Amino acid sequence: MPTRKTEGPEPGRAPYFVRPDRHGRTAQKNRKPGPARPTGTLSKSGPRPAAPRARQNGPRLTGRGGVLVIALFSVTGTVLAHVAELPTAPGVAFTLACLLTVSLVRTGDLLSLSVSPPIAFFAAVVAAESVLALGNEGFARVLLLALASRLAQVAPWLFLGTALVLVIGVFRGLPGNVRELGDQVNGRR
Repeated sequence: MPTRKTEGPEPGRAPYFVRPDRHGRTAQKNRKPGPARPTGTLSKSGPRPAAPRARQNGPRLTGRGGVLVIALFSVTGTVLAHVAELPTAPGVAFTLACLLTVSLVRTGDLLSLSVSPPIAFFAAVVAAESVLALGNEGFARVLLLALASRLAQVAPWLFLGTALVLVIGVFRGLPGNVRELGDQVNGRR
């Protein structure tokens, strides 16, 4: 195995993994200010005002907020399944929560969100089934049976929701988060 280069790039040159300024996500941030552009177009009656820009950054969730939304939807679905006897309610609620959170979470928090849905679902189901098992004889037995049956019913939905988070996250910038984490772990940042 060849030895790894320990020194940085030559002065004035970027490392091989950094894109030039004119390409990639940072192109707008690093662009030098140029001459001012007119805000409207000229017509016979004079300049027209530019059309108002649509707000690109809608409401955003943090990674923790997204995990909380998944947990709340999961608790609601589990209670609804118990009360209304709808066995698919927790799975549908979990999948909808996954779609909602991966769409609304900030791009920088996609990595923490992508690993959290199964954990959040399990914690929510344990909490909901614990409350539902209160007052029964043999609390631990009732809780374990309820958890086992609920997790068996919801397993396909759990896989679907987690897969949707990962696939949509890839298109929203998850690989960049993984790359940044690798840079931080390897001491490049």
